[in-house]
Amino acid sequence: MFYSIRSTVRDRAMMHTIFILAWPTVMEQALQTIVQYADTAQVGTIGANASAAVGLTTTMMWLINSPMFALAMGVLSCISRALGGKDVERARKAAAQSVIITVVLGVFLGVITLSISPFLPGWLGGAPEIQKDASIYFAIVCAPMIFRASSIVFGSVLRATGNTKTPMLINTIMNITNIVLNFLFINPSQVWRIGPFSIPMWGAGLGVMGAAIATAIAYMVGGILMAAAAWRDPALGLKGQKIRLDREVMGQCIRIGTPIAAERITACLGQVVFTSLIARLGTISMAAHSIAITAEQAFYIPGYGMQAAAATLSGHSAGAKDEKKLMQYSSTITMIAVLLMGALSILLFLFPSVVMGIFSRDQEVIGLGAQVLRIVAVSEPFFAVVIIMEGIFNGVGDTKVPFVFSLFSMWGVRILFTYLCVTFFHLGLAAVWLCMVGDNMTRFVCMVIRYGKGSWKKHLGLGERTGNSV
Repeated sequence: MFYSIRSTVRDRAMMHTIFILAWPTVMEQALQTIVQYADTAQVGTIGANASAAVGLTTTMMWLINSPMFALAMGVLSCISRALGGKDVERARKAAAQSVIITVVLGVFLGVITLSISPFLPGWLGGAPEIQKDASIYFAIVCAPMIFRASSIVFGSVLRATGNTKTPMLINTIMNITNIVLNFLFINPSQVWRIGPFSIPMWGAGLGVMGAAIATAIAYMVGGILMAAAAWRDPALGLKGQKIRLDREVMGQCIRIGTPIAAERITACLGQVVFTSLIARLGTISMAAHSIAITAEQAFYIPGYGMQAAAATLSGHSAGAKDEKKLMQYSSTITMIAVLLMGALSILLFLFPSVVMGIFSRDQEVIGLGAQVLRIVAVSEPFFAVVIIMEGIFNGVGDTKVPFVFSLFSMWGVRILFTYLCVTFFHLGLAAVWLCMVGDNMTRFVCMVIRYGKGSWKKHLGLGERTGNSV
């Protein structure tokens, strides 16, 4: 690993490639986090019940996104490896499959989510006073599901070609739309006073429902723009191409995407169970948990922002059968992510109350949330390794073993010990978050061991040069 990092740092062309691919996705993650912060802060002004209502369905949203992100990653891997191997025709066939995936998943998931929306808050163990708002929020946000699928899948398709700027710009437009509409739909009409001037500002005063409508409209804007960008991209060749099922290429996308989907669904189902266990601790704990989860996302920005670059560059290197570049890119991106997330984790540890204070005025919620943020801050650099390793393995199409790791750590560590802490030992939110940290650390150990052994390179037709690469 150290040889690869040193040689890459000295190679200006390689470092430039990493930077060009990574900075738009890092900015995109930052913008998405800002919007999530704005959502949570604006809902938080309504009260703890509103925060709990929105937070209750958050993990279910992650579950719904799982198959879309997974198959999007399957297409990204197929396209990036085809382009790395100079097989433009295969890359375009894979792009055509993304259109079919978007339509099928968008319609199917839209019908499912709208069908379960009246019952979901009760299934999740939400308090009676938040169930109605949680149900309405979930239904409205999930209604334009085909647009959400478009934004996710076509965004990955564009990144596979090395075009990370266009998804960033589109997500910027989508996020600005969400923030502006949040302000207009959540808050009631009011008068702004600036010096001697009084400016009337219209507001719908819809509260939680307003936040949901703003998010739904933003998804529609993003989905339309992302589909248009993919359609016009010359590298993908969608414009003028007949969109038809290619069983062999679609099969490859599904083979790569299915373990990712299983991993994400397993993790998200675990998150749903995890959230339902936390709901037993009461509304204050639920509000503190949901806000802390949102607050923590800002400190993942470098990791998840660089994950797409790791997947794309690993896929290109694997397609070109260039093991040296594969190891240089993967090792260097991992090091950069660890350094950046490590620096941010120090800030999270030192100022957790300041971060929580952005989202809530409830001192009990702030105090409890600050406590758990300080706990999780310790594990952030290790989680950075997990995030980048996921991107590397996904990019080269090695997705089955990481699924097993996720299954074991989520259910064998996080859920099992959370259940024991809540049900038998009657411990609070801090103990539950220690279980979450245990999950992250278990995955870290498993991922590092697998990466170090080098067995994941076998199916790529590359030799195991573990002595030079680790």
